[in-house]
Amino acid sequence: MRESFIRNGKKITLIDLSDRLENETSSFEPSGHKIHYSSHKEAIPVTKKFLGLDESYWPNGEGWAVEEVTLSTHSGTHVDAPYHYGPETAGKPARTIDQVPLSWCYGDGVLLNMTHKQAGDEITVEDLQAELERIGYTLKPYDIVLLHTGASKHFKTAGYDFKHPGLGRAGTEWLVDQGIRLIGIDAWGLDRPFNVMAKEAKEGKGQFWDAHLLGREKEYCQIEKLCNLDQIPKPFGFRVSAFPVNIAKASAGWSRVVAIIEEDI
Repeated sequence: MRESFIRNGKKITLIDLSDRLENETSSFEPSGHKIHYSSHKEAIPVTKKFLGLDESYWPNGEGWAVEEVTLSTHSGTHVDAPYHYGPETAGKPARTIDQVPLSWCYGDGVLLNMTHKQAGDEITVEDLQAELERIGYTLKPYDIVLLHTGASKHFKTAGYDFKHPGLGRAGTEWLVDQGIRLIGIDAWGLDRPFNVMAKEAKEGKGQFWDAHLLGREKEYCQIEKLCNLDQIPKPFGFRVSAFPVNIAKASAGWSRVVAIIEEDI
């Protein structure tokens, strides 16, 4: 979804970077979900039982609609808290999603094009630095870095969680050391696919889940399962809003992530 409007003398464009949660994909989602829809007429037995109001009290005999959703905190587009990576960060209790500073979740966005990387590839420090040099940008603390891999085009098909490149420990650490506290990616995970990492771990070639595990040493958050990054028209000069739902003691929270572009008119 992309929406532009004029307000207070500025043209504002909002680009929805969030994947839509729907039952059509529930059969193959690694983090499963199910949505049950109750119709307006199904509300009548409820209002009759608890309030004594039958269909005669409702226009056309129709009450409210409601949905019941069963899902993981890691279903759909979401923000991972440091607690997801492990119980501690640098020897202190890791922050859960309700403890993550809101200031980390709103800031200047930086879009890095990694579409040249193949599924299973590692996005390296050199890749990040080369792209920043190409776009002529120097990272500053609390920028929100968005990695555009192109993998979101597979979200509606089974096996999409194996079709992306991802950060390793080195690339993640380099970004965190620049003062970045929120990294986003248009893929199922920030790391490379599980099948690639598991194979390497079994062969003694690397640490499984090493980008995430950096969060046990250095504090950061990440947004997973972004989409529509190709609709952002410029690599910087926009803002990102990624506030997670406030869930007590949780390792993640769902987020309606939006890119915000303001232009004088």
